[in-house]
Amino acid sequence: MSIQDPDAARATSAEAHAIGADAAADLAATLKAIADPLRLRMLSAIATSPSGETTAGELATLTAVSQPTVSHHLKVLRDVGLLTSDRRGTWVWYRVAPAYRGAVTTLLDRFAPAAIDVHGARGGGAPAAGSADAEPGSIAGLGNVDPALDRVAASLAERFTGTPERECYRVVRESYAALARRGGNAAHLVPLTEHFARQRIIDAERARAADDGHTPQVLFVCVANAGRSQLAAALLQHYAGERVVVRSAGSAPASDVHAAVRSILDELGDTAAADVVDDITRFYPKPLTDDAVRAADVVVTMGCGDACPVLPDKRYEDWIVGDPALASPAGVAAIRDELDRRVRELLASLVPDEDDLTTEGTR
Repeated sequence: MSIQDPDAARATSAEAHAIGADAAADLAATLKAIADPLRLRMLSAIATSPSGETTAGELATLTAVSQPTVSHHLKVLRDVGLLTSDRRGTWVWYRVAPAYRGAVTTLLDRFAPAAIDVHGARGGGAPAAGSADAEPGSIAGLGNVDPALDRVAASLAERFTGTPERECYRVVRESYAALARRGGNAAHLVPLTEHFARQRIIDAERARAADDGHTPQVLFVCVANAGRSQLAAALLQHYAGERVVVRSAGSAPASDVHAAVRSILDELGDTAAADVVDDITRFYPKPLTDDAVRAADVVVTMGCGDACPVLPDKRYEDWIVGDPALASPAGVAAIRDELDRRVRELLASLVPDEDDLTTEGTR
């Protein structure tokens, strides 16, 4: 019997799990191309441009460097295949290469916010959920939560008599598990679960009911449900009041709403802009559910890719809007203004008999 060298075995195991050397070299070249703050800002500006393309002149407004320097950075991104370009008249237009669109969306919507959150925690902020310095239970939830969840389920079963009691219990426990997985303060999980489960039951009953004369329902979906979708939902609720039912959700919800967005939500100043009026459940990231999609008349996606199911008889819109989590204060204000405009246009299409809202400013 031969005795295998332990070091050789470990080397073989590592080789089996590592990406290939050639693939690593190609990937490193691409990562090196985007490992520059200005190039990252340019890439994000192009990817979130409403038309999906922009010019070097427009990108020059991001920095004080000269136009040739801007063109050099764009050439670096183009040389590794991230961007394509074409000349129309006197301008060269740049766009993200089709093969890279999904990857760039993942970079900007998933990797970048996570990196910024971790960097902030290491810089002295609150520890990231799940880190060694995080409070115990910040992800796993409460130790003995069953009695509290049973009380929530029983209360919902009494209120929603059209939903079987066993279904209320299932929805409550599923909701708790989904909210616990996204992290956050475990002490808030039970009230958040009650609110989220109640929303899900309402949406499920609405999807089963006849649709004659019902109030329009809009669902805003992004990746984290911590920025764009929260802000769009709050703005629509602000303008629409009870004329529209508003929901928001995330394909991979974060543990909390971005601080820059929360401050804007608070500035709206009216409780109608919130899901409910108490501080804990006013604004929080929620997982995307099939019931929310089935109950919606309009589904507005913002960078969530193919995560949102496409169902018949639904109106779908895809809004290309920057991520407030990555934006400067001026960028956050611009994103807010863009969402405000789009929301008012959407509301005017849902309640066309009302006064024209497309020129109205925020209260």
